Amino acid sequence: MAIIEARVLTKEFRQHRRFPGFFGAVRTLLTREYVLRRAVKEVSFTIDQGEAVGYVGPNGAGKSTTVKMLTGILVPTSGEAKVMGRLPHRSRRENARRIGVVFGQRSQLWWDLPVIDSFDLHRYVYNIPADRYRSNLAECEELLRMRDFIDFPVRQLSLGQRMRAELALALLHDPDILFLDEPTIGLDVTAKDRIREFLKMINRERRVTIILASHDLKDIEEICPRILVINRGTIVYDGEVTALKEKLGTQSTIVVDFAHDPGEIQLAGADLVLDEGVRKHYRFDRSAISAVKLLASLAERHPVRDVSFQETTIEDVIRKIYEASGQELAEVEELDTWSRGRAVTR
Repeated sequence: MAIIEARVLTKEFRQHRRFPGFFGAVRTLLTREYVLRRAVKEVSFTIDQGEAVGYVGPNGAGKSTTVKMLTGILVPTSGEAKVMGRLPHRSRRENARRIGVVFGQRSQLWWDLPVIDSFDLHRYVYNIPADRYRSNLAECEELLRMRDFIDFPVRQLSLGQRMRAELALALLHDPDILFLDEPTIGLDVTAKDRIREFLKMINRERRVTIILASHDLKDIEEICPRILVINRGTIVYDGEVTALKEKLGTQSTIVVDFAHDPGEIQLAGADLVLDEGVRKHYRFDRSAISAVKLLASLAERHPVRDVSFQETTIEDVIRKIYEASGQELAEVEELDTWSRGRAVTR
């Protein structure tokens, strides 16, 4: 059953046009010209209950704008977003009771209060039954290892501790959907692993639907079987992560350590992409030639000391999607005008 629906969802922002230089600054003050930026362009998708979906793209692609429309923070310019059958911006209070939100760069915790005080306040705001609140809090304390800092003021927490507390806060009221925007940004490897395991657990055992927008594609690979790729406000891929890698990720890299430097060696069916003397990196297509055949042809001519493989990463695969679609990985789209280059005048 679809729990989230987006139909030709579009969001445009009108910005006051600014002119360069001193006289341009005066003109900026006096003029009423505007430009429109289309942050999201006719995006359509559905997400079923219990799914974990990654939402990825470069900076300025429209990820956060989409999430904000689904949570009711922003109103779509056109198209429609439905969450559990409701229009989020028209049913903000009802929508808020059914969703949890974690923005990596925004905190919902009270900065000067102990973490537990923020949790208690959240309980009263959402009118969480006492027994359910205690049960959820105890589970989060244990799984996120918060007992050591739950009585500390938020301002004294490390980034990793604060993000664990943010996740717990978002889940105390038993939301059906959890929206995550860069939840592991700036965290060390250990903290990231702990949060990833927790998110996989609540998706698997509680059937919480997860929408994860992140630049860290390791988050996507480990948590989300399905991925939506957006660029310049448009969806360019919607499907399974494994299918995506199988379709576009057939290239592998073999790293060969020789007993001594044999000089530059060319292999039929493989390209030498990095030569480090005794260590050489060859890229080949697994669908065209096997690694065993490549190694056999090498070992016949030169003594090989060690071999390792580097599989194509999800980052490489997504980069190929942009190349295939003829789009650039531009960080921010140029400002569009309402009529292809002409400023909108009001």
